[in-house]
Amino acid sequence: MCRRASFVLIGLLLAIMLSACAPPGGTPEAATGGDGKLVVFGAYATAIEEPWDGVIHSALNKAQEAGKITYSYTDDIGYSGDMERVLREVAEKNKPDIIFGDAFGNEEAVRRVAKDYPEIAFVFGSGGGPAEPNFSVFDNWIHEPAYLSGMLAGGITKNNMIGVVGGLPVPEVNRIVNAFIAGAEEVNPDVVVLTTFINSWFDPAAAKEAALAQIDAGADVLFAERFGVIEAAAENGLCAFGNMSDQRELAPEYVVSGPVWHMEPTVNYIIEQVAKGAYTAQDLKDFSMMGKGGASLAPINTDVKCAEISDDLVQKVKQREQEIKEGLFRVDINEAQPPASTK
Repeated sequence: MCRRASFVLIGLLLAIMLSACAPPGGTPEAATGGDGKLVVFGAYATAIEEPWDGVIHSALNKAQEAGKITYSYTDDIGYSGDMERVLREVAEKNKPDIIFGDAFGNEEAVRRVAKDYPEIAFVFGSGGGPAEPNFSVFDNWIHEPAYLSGMLAGGITKNNMIGVVGGLPVPEVNRIVNAFIAGAEEVNPDVVVLTTFINSWFDPAAAKEAALAQIDAGADVLFAERFGVIEAAAENGLCAFGNMSDQRELAPEYVVSGPVWHMEPTVNYIIEQVAKGAYTAQDLKDFSMMGKGGASLAPINTDVKCAEISDDLVQKVKQREQEIKEGLFRVDINEAQPPASTK
């Protein structure tokens, strides 16, 4: 009897140890809330009107509408220390299965919290790598459609001068801007590209002011890497390219196209992994590439008032697009800070 009792005790101890080491989500039953859905929280440093966080928010809303998750969020958290407080409160009170968000300026704080709550899957936009057992990273790898947007911009500028307004000159932004410039130069070797950084992730007034300065310098096509630029272009009757999402509705007569980021492949993959109890920390980069449906070129708006977009130019862009998807053309990843002016 004593030996049998010892085996029972050992079995209980092993069960406890294994449950403590289980990945986020554990079993499909344990990974869900009372209604059978995963509980997901979004933690955003900027307002969700800012396109970067807006793309993540939109994908999670779609997952909720499809009945896959229960989703809530807090936005406009900022970079002054509130992110860590918010995440800890949510982890204790809401006990979500997954937390999505943007790290970057809050990188160290987010990673500290993730380490203290290994039972939660933390999935954050980050320039760093994943961390076991529960911290996965993603980023907006939309340099490929940015290149295609640049081709369009280079083909429609009349002054051979294009303006780009970016947030901060970090690798994640630089590779988009550099790809856009490279695309413009492919179809127009004489083009000059002006680049201004506003040193903020979300400051529409500053972005608009920078765009107006570029217009004064002669730019007649603008790439709105940050929110606020399209307004300046429309007010001056000039063509613009959006970023992150299809922003045609902001100025239907002036927005030509733009690189679009799709978070749905990333979101759906993580939901499936957590629900199956198979989640592990990983770099989710590939899910944001064109090859996996994580990026695309927004539909080309040939009805704009600001330019004549020739069929020949559209066909060149579509051919490049197909070559990228088939792996026949590779857009270089250049994360160096682009110059204020290319010439």
